Amino acid sequence: MERQVSRPSPVRGGGQSAGWWRGLASTKNVRATERRLLPRPGVGEVRHAELFASSREASGAGLALAFALGQAEPADQRPWLWVQDAAALRLSGRPYRPGLPPSLRHRLLHVAAKSPEEALFALEEGLRCRDLAFVIGELAGNPKALSFTASRRLSLVAEVHGVPLWLVRLDAQHDLSSARQRWEVTAAPSLAPRWNPAAPGLPAWQGTLFRARNHPPGEWILRDDGQTRLVADWATAPPHHGDLAGAAGDRSLAAG
Repeated sequence: MERQVSRPSPVRGGGQSAGWWRGLASTKNVRATERRLLPRPGVGEVRHAELFASSREASGAGLALAFALGQAEPADQRPWLWVQDAAALRLSGRPYRPGLPPSLRHRLLHVAAKSPEEALFALEEGLRCRDLAFVIGELAGNPKALSFTASRRLSLVAEVHGVPLWLVRLDAQHDLSSARQRWEVTAAPSLAPRWNPAAPGLPAWQGTLFRARNHPPGEWILRDDGQTRLVADWATAPPHHGDLAGAAGDRSLAAG
Protein backbone atom coordinates (compact mmCIF):
# COMPACT_ATOMS: atom_id res chain seq x y z
CA MET A 1 0.00 0.00 0.00
CA GLU A 2 1.39 3.35 -0.95
CA ARG A 3 2.09 5.66 1.95
CA GLN A 4 0.64 9.12 1.94
CA VAL A 5 2.89 12.08 2.67
CA SER A 6 1.71 14.02 5.67
CA ARG A 7 0.65 17.61 5.53
CA PRO A 8 3.35 19.13 7.66
CA SER A 9 1.42 21.92 9.33
CA PRO A 10 -1.99 22.35 10.97
CA VAL A 11 -1.70 26.10 11.14
CA ARG A 12 -1.71 27.18 7.52
CA GLY A 13 -3.77 26.33 4.48
CA GLY A 14 -6.65 24.67 6.34
CA GLY A 15 -5.03 21.22 6.28
CA GLN A 16 -5.71 18.44 8.73
CA SER A 17 -4.86 19.36 12.29
CA ALA A 18 -1.24 18.33 12.80
CA GLY A 19 -1.21 17.01 16.30
CA TRP A 20 -2.21 18.97 19.37
CA TRP A 21 -0.68 16.70 21.92
CA ARG A 22 -1.50 16.69 25.60
CA GLY A 23 0.36 14.48 28.03
CA LEU A 24 3.19 14.26 25.51
CA ALA A 25 5.54 11.99 27.43
CA SER A 26 2.93 9.75 29.05
CA THR A 27 2.18 7.59 26.01
CA LYS A 28 3.06 3.94 26.46
CA ASN A 29 4.49 3.80 22.93
CA VAL A 30 7.49 5.90 23.91
CA ARG A 31 10.38 3.96 25.39
CA ALA A 32 11.84 5.07 28.70
CA THR A 33 15.08 6.18 27.03
CA GLU A 34 13.08 8.53 24.81
CA ARG A 35 10.83 10.07 27.44
CA ARG A 36 13.59 12.36 28.61
CA LEU A 37 13.69 13.76 25.10
CA LEU A 38 10.04 14.77 25.10
CA PRO A 39 9.48 17.86 27.22
CA ARG A 40 6.92 17.89 30.02
CA PRO A 41 6.82 19.79 33.31
CA GLY A 42 9.43 18.46 35.70
CA VAL A 43 10.98 16.00 33.24
CA GLY A 44 13.35 17.40 30.66
CA GLU A 45 11.52 20.72 30.80
CA VAL A 46 12.58 23.04 27.99
CA ARG A 47 12.53 26.82 28.26
CA HIS A 48 14.36 27.73 25.05
CA ALA A 49 14.55 25.54 21.95
CA GLU A 50 15.33 26.14 18.28
CA LEU A 51 13.93 24.25 15.30
CA PHE A 52 15.68 24.59 11.95
CA ALA A 53 13.30 23.99 9.06
CA SER A 54 12.79 24.77 5.40
CA SER A 55 10.47 27.58 4.38
CA ARG A 56 9.05 25.27 1.70
CA GLU A 57 7.11 23.39 4.37
CA ALA A 58 5.60 24.38 7.69
CA SER A 59 7.02 21.44 9.61
CA GLY A 60 9.02 23.69 11.93
CA ALA A 61 6.01 25.70 13.05
CA GLY A 62 3.82 22.62 13.39
CA LEU A 63 6.30 20.71 15.53
CA ALA A 64 7.15 23.77 17.61
CA LEU A 65 3.50 24.19 18.51
CA ALA A 66 3.14 20.46 19.19
CA PHE A 67 6.09 20.52 21.59
CA ALA A 68 4.84 23.68 23.27
CA LEU A 69 1.39 22.24 23.87
CA GLY A 70 2.86 18.95 25.03
CA GLN A 71 4.81 20.77 27.70
CA ALA A 72 1.85 22.93 28.78
CA GLU A 73 -0.66 21.87 31.40
CA PRO A 74 -3.93 20.63 29.84
CA ALA A 75 -5.99 23.07 31.90
CA ASP A 76 -3.85 26.08 31.00
CA GLN A 77 -6.06 28.59 29.17
CA ARG A 78 -3.65 31.51 29.08
CA PRO A 79 -3.02 33.21 25.74
CA TRP A 80 0.07 32.40 23.72
CA LEU A 81 2.23 34.60 21.51
CA TRP A 82 3.42 34.05 17.93
CA VAL A 83 6.06 36.49 16.59
CA GLN A 84 7.28 36.64 12.98
CA ASP A 85 9.73 38.98 11.33
CA ALA A 86 8.94 40.38 7.87
CA ALA A 87 11.07 37.81 6.05
CA ALA A 88 9.47 34.87 7.85
CA LEU A 89 6.02 36.32 7.24
CA ARG A 90 6.77 36.63 3.54
CA LEU A 91 8.08 33.07 3.29
CA SER A 92 5.51 31.17 5.35
CA GLY A 93 2.48 33.44 5.74
CA ARG A 94 0.43 34.32 8.79
CA PRO A 95 -0.86 31.69 11.23
CA TYR A 96 -4.09 30.17 9.94
CA ARG A 97 -6.58 30.51 12.79
CA PRO A 98 -9.26 28.15 11.41
CA GLY A 99 -6.59 25.43 11.25
CA LEU A 100 -5.96 25.68 14.98
CA PRO A 101 -7.94 23.69 17.55
CA PRO A 102 -11.02 25.63 18.71
CA SER A 103 -9.57 25.99 22.22
CA LEU A 104 -6.53 27.83 20.84
CA ARG A 105 -8.01 30.13 18.24
CA HIS A 106 -9.17 32.82 20.63
CA ARG A 107 -5.94 32.62 22.66
CA LEU A 108 -3.54 33.47 19.85
CA LEU A 109 -1.68 36.79 19.98
CA HIS A 110 0.17 37.45 16.72
CA VAL A 111 2.93 40.02 16.18
CA ALA A 112 4.15 40.86 12.66
CA ALA A 113 7.51 42.57 13.23
CA LYS A 114 9.16 44.66 10.53
CA SER A 115 12.71 43.51 11.30
CA PRO A 116 14.60 40.82 13.23
CA GLU A 117 15.46 43.45 15.85
CA GLU A 118 11.79 44.20 16.43
CA ALA A 119 10.96 40.50 16.48
CA LEU A 120 13.61 39.81 19.13
CA PHE A 121 12.30 42.71 21.20
CA ALA A 122 8.74 41.32 20.99
CA LEU A 123 9.95 37.84 21.90
CA GLU A 124 11.83 39.08 24.94
CA GLU A 125 8.90 41.18 26.11
CA GLY A 126 6.59 38.20 25.68
CA LEU A 127 8.87 35.99 27.74
CA ARG A 128 8.69 38.52 30.55
CA CYS A 129 4.90 38.14 30.71
CA ARG A 130 3.88 35.27 32.98
CA ASP A 131 0.32 35.60 31.68
CA LEU A 132 1.43 33.83 28.49
CA ALA A 133 1.43 30.04 28.28
CA PHE A 134 4.30 29.94 25.77
CA VAL A 135 5.93 31.90 22.96
CA ILE A 136 6.66 30.82 19.38
CA GLY A 137 8.93 32.83 17.10
CA GLU A 138 9.81 32.58 13.42
CA LEU A 139 12.94 34.19 11.99
CA ALA A 140 14.31 33.74 8.48
CA GLY A 141 17.96 33.15 7.71
CA ASN A 142 20.78 34.20 10.02
CA PRO A 143 20.15 37.84 10.93
CA LYS A 144 23.00 39.66 12.66
CA ALA A 145 20.61 40.71 15.40
CA LEU A 146 20.30 37.08 16.52
CA SER A 147 23.80 36.89 17.94
CA PHE A 148 24.91 34.57 20.70
CA THR A 149 24.42 37.45 23.15
CA ALA A 150 20.84 37.96 21.97
CA SER A 151 20.21 34.22 22.20
CA ARG A 152 21.62 34.19 25.72
CA ARG A 153 19.27 37.01 26.71
CA LEU A 154 16.29 35.01 25.48
CA SER A 155 17.43 31.94 27.42
CA LEU A 156 17.89 33.86 30.65
CA VAL A 157 14.54 35.66 30.39
CA ALA A 158 12.71 32.42 29.59
CA GLU A 159 14.27 30.66 32.57
CA VAL A 160 13.73 33.51 35.01
CA HIS A 161 10.07 34.08 34.11
CA GLY A 162 9.19 30.46 33.33
CA VAL A 163 7.70 31.10 29.86
CA PRO A 164 8.93 28.60 27.23
CA LEU A 165 10.22 29.80 23.85
CA TRP A 166 10.18 27.72 20.68
CA LEU A 167 12.09 29.58 17.98
CA VAL A 168 11.70 28.38 14.38
CA ARG A 169 14.72 29.18 12.17
CA LEU A 170 13.64 29.21 8.53
CA ASP A 171 16.31 28.43 5.92
CA ALA A 172 19.03 29.14 8.49
CA GLN A 173 22.51 27.78 8.98
CA HIS A 174 23.53 26.35 12.34
CA ASP A 175 25.18 29.15 14.30
CA LEU A 176 26.10 29.88 17.90
CA SER A 177 23.15 29.76 20.27
CA SER A 178 22.36 29.19 23.92
CA ALA A 179 19.14 27.29 23.16
CA ARG A 180 18.76 24.26 25.42
CA GLN A 181 17.56 22.07 22.54
CA ARG A 182 18.33 22.49 18.83
CA TRP A 183 16.48 20.48 16.21
CA GLU A 184 16.65 19.93 12.46
CA VAL A 185 13.08 19.25 11.32
CA THR A 186 11.56 17.95 8.09
CA ALA A 187 8.22 16.42 7.15
CA ALA A 188 8.10 12.61 7.25
CA PRO A 189 5.83 10.10 5.46
CA SER A 190 2.66 9.45 7.37
CA LEU A 191 1.22 6.03 8.01
CA ALA A 192 -1.62 4.98 5.70
CA PRO A 193 -5.05 5.79 7.16
CA ARG A 194 -6.93 2.80 8.45
CA TRP A 195 -10.28 3.39 6.74
CA ASN A 196 -9.41 5.37 3.62
CA PRO A 197 -5.99 4.68 2.06
CA ALA A 198 -6.47 7.58 -0.37
CA ALA A 199 -6.87 10.15 2.42
CA PRO A 200 -3.95 12.10 3.89
CA GLY A 201 -2.36 10.28 6.79
CA LEU A 202 -1.81 11.62 10.27
CA PRO A 203 1.03 14.17 10.42
CA ALA A 204 4.59 13.07 11.08
CA TRP A 205 7.98 14.72 11.35
CA GLN A 206 11.59 13.61 11.20
CA GLY A 207 13.46 15.40 13.95
CA THR A 208 17.22 15.37 14.45
CA LEU A 209 18.27 16.58 17.86
CA PHE A 210 21.83 17.79 17.31
CA ARG A 211 22.27 19.69 20.58
CA ALA A 212 20.61 19.31 23.96
CA ARG A 213 21.42 19.54 27.64
CA ASN A 214 18.96 16.93 28.81
CA HIS A 215 19.33 14.18 26.20
CA PRO A 216 22.01 12.76 23.88
CA PRO A 217 21.72 13.65 20.19
CA GLY A 218 19.66 11.38 17.99
CA GLU A 219 17.12 11.13 15.21
CA TRP A 220 13.44 10.35 15.70
CA ILE A 221 10.22 10.01 13.75
CA LEU A 222 7.54 11.95 15.63
CA ARG A 223 3.96 11.02 14.82
CA ASP A 224 0.46 12.00 15.78
CA ASP A 225 -1.36 8.88 16.92
CA GLY A 226 -4.78 10.44 16.41
CA GLN A 227 -5.48 10.65 20.13
CA THR A 228 -3.80 13.96 20.98
CA ARG A 229 -0.50 12.26 21.75
CA LEU A 230 2.93 12.27 20.17
CA VAL A 231 4.69 8.97 19.52
CA ALA A 232 8.47 8.96 19.05
CA ASP A 233 10.33 6.15 17.29
CA TRP A 234 14.03 5.98 16.55
CA ALA A 235 14.69 6.89 12.92
CA THR A 236 18.14 5.34 13.27
CA ALA A 237 19.66 2.99 15.81
CA PRO A 238 19.76 4.58 19.27
CA PRO A 239 23.17 5.59 20.57
CA HIS A 240 24.99 2.85 22.43
CA HIS A 241 25.99 3.73 25.99
CA GLY A 242 26.80 0.28 27.33
CA ASP A 243 30.58 0.45 27.16
CA LEU A 244 33.09 3.07 28.07
CA ALA A 245 36.28 3.77 26.14
CA GLY A 246 38.32 0.70 25.29
CA ALA A 247 41.85 -0.05 26.32
CA ALA A 248 44.35 2.64 25.39
CA GLY A 249 46.96 0.19 24.06
CA ASP A 250 50.61 1.15 23.74
CA ARG A 251 50.17 4.25 21.59
CA SER A 252 50.46 7.80 22.86
CA LEU A 253 47.41 10.05 22.99
CA ALA A 254 48.98 12.25 20.34
CA ALA A 255 48.89 9.34 17.90
CA GLY A 256 45.06 9.72 17.68
